[in-house]
Amino acid sequence: MTIVGFHASHEQLSPARLLDAVKRAEQAGFGAAMCSDHLAPWSVRQGHSGYAWSWLGAALEATRFSLGVVTAPGQRYHPAVAAQKIATLAEMYPGRFWAALGSGEAINEHVTGDDWPAKDVRDARLVETVDVMRRLLAGEEVSTDGLVRVDRARVWSRPAVPAPLLAAAVSAETAHEAAGWSDGVITVDQSPETLRSFIDAYRGAGGRGPIAVQVHLSWARTDDEALAIAHDQWRQSLVPAHLSWELERPEDFDARTADATPDEVAGTLVVSSDPSRHLDHLTRIAELGVDRIYLHHVGTEQAEFIDVFGDRVVPDLEAVTA
Repeated sequence: MTIVGFHASHEQLSPARLLDAVKRAEQAGFGAAMCSDHLAPWSVRQGHSGYAWSWLGAALEATRFSLGVVTAPGQRYHPAVAAQKIATLAEMYPGRFWAALGSGEAINEHVTGDDWPAKDVRDARLVETVDVMRRLLAGEEVSTDGLVRVDRARVWSRPAVPAPLLAAAVSAETAHEAAGWSDGVITVDQSPETLRSFIDAYRGAGGRGPIAVQVHLSWARTDDEALAIAHDQWRQSLVPAHLSWELERPEDFDARTADATPDEVAGTLVVSSDPSRHLDHLTRIAELGVDRIYLHHVGTEQAEFIDVFGDRVVPDLEAVTA
């Protein structure tokens, strides 16, 4: 059965409101949750970006389902620090926490003052980072002097069972490369053909962990309202992935999408007041063999979305894939 989870967007709600939302999602029948890990929002209009790791401790304590985070160790987070905080949450909440690791975006990483590397260097750095983190999580003392530098690091408080380390990936090529080191993979909603290629690449390279898809959507009581929400809050979806990794400030994304029309934004996600239309779209994703689907309503008002989808989408989607 496909697990249907709730995505908590730190870029759009304050940490306190986001904590209320994730608790409500569990009560409404969502089977899991995940969150973003940003230093800055995608847009000035979004206006938030709480620290994911403080929030995760509170969210895990306030709920009983599994929670994960998409994060980018290697520059803003030293891998020894990343391994320590992952180990701490996994020790406190056994079997409930996972982290998906990616190569990151300049909007979050440039603040260190270090140069933002080219994509091939970032990918190589991620492989080194994962190796360091896995060794630390296994109890080793680690020193390295490559793209990642570590001096006699050790994680002292560790869980009996390490938290799964998934790969955050968009392309089939990255999914293929990640199969060798990841405990699963998470991607974003794409065309059925692209998702199928992604899944085949991961499985074909030996990846045996769960496959998760994060789905951005816009729902409201009317189609016009849903469209207005998407246009206001999620127009950065029009920025191509390769460019979104390089822009450094929310203002840069706003400038790139200043002339975007509502219809253009609607071409990047499902925008509808009809829960059945969303269900149809999600069902097609689940039928590809996806293990987890995390729903992200791109609006800032989450309560009604959670209640409606908890009643009319989540149970039907789970039933389809049971």
